[in-house]
Amino acid sequence: MAGGWAMVPILICSAVALAIVLERCWTLRRKSVLPPGLTDEVRQWARAGQLDPGHLENLANGSPLGELLAAALAVRRQPRELIKERIEDTGRHVIHRMERYLNTLGTIALIGPLLGLFGTVIGLIRMFMEVMAGGIGDPAKMAGGIGEALICTASGLTVAIPAYVLHRYFRSRVAGYCVEMEKQATALLDDLTLAPAAAAPVRPRRTPVPTTPGAG
Repeated sequence: MAGGWAMVPILICSAVALAIVLERCWTLRRKSVLPPGLTDEVRQWARAGQLDPGHLENLANGSPLGELLAAALAVRRQPRELIKERIEDTGRHVIHRMERYLNTLGTIALIGPLLGLFGTVIGLIRMFMEVMAGGIGDPAKMAGGIGEALICTASGLTVAIPAYVLHRYFRSRVAGYCVEMEKQATALLDDLTLAPAAAAPVRPRRTPVPTTPGAG
């Protein structure tokens, strides 16, 4: 109330930013994105042939890592390049969902100081218009008007600084998850494509027996 009507958009931005931060903190928990032991369990499924559609559906719906591994297993009989392409395509969708609302948080971090500055300018304009209409009657009233105007700037910075820090934090967390998921997906890809080739027996090449001219 002390900052005037310009505080309304700043308060809305602060409420939206708080909701995004709480939602992302819950969604981007490590055990929710990268369940411990999931890749080893899936690799055992692949070796044992326990890859029925029910397993794959539960795997895809369980976590972002599970969705990535399920995409590879769905085309496990295809060549390595096709499996890798499917992993990359699915990974783009998974990353997009993990970065949900982060652009909004970054926008709030950007416009927070601008909204505060806008409120300050509006407050100063209103104060000088009053001075022009009635003259400088009470210096304390002018000081109070300036303080009221600067409240908007302080409020905008109070919202923008934590929003910017948390936006960078969530971005770095998603990037770290992407690297870890790539490593685990590559390990599964090697199991699906390299293990059968390594297990295939190598037949020795038969050396032809030289014949002696004039023999027989």
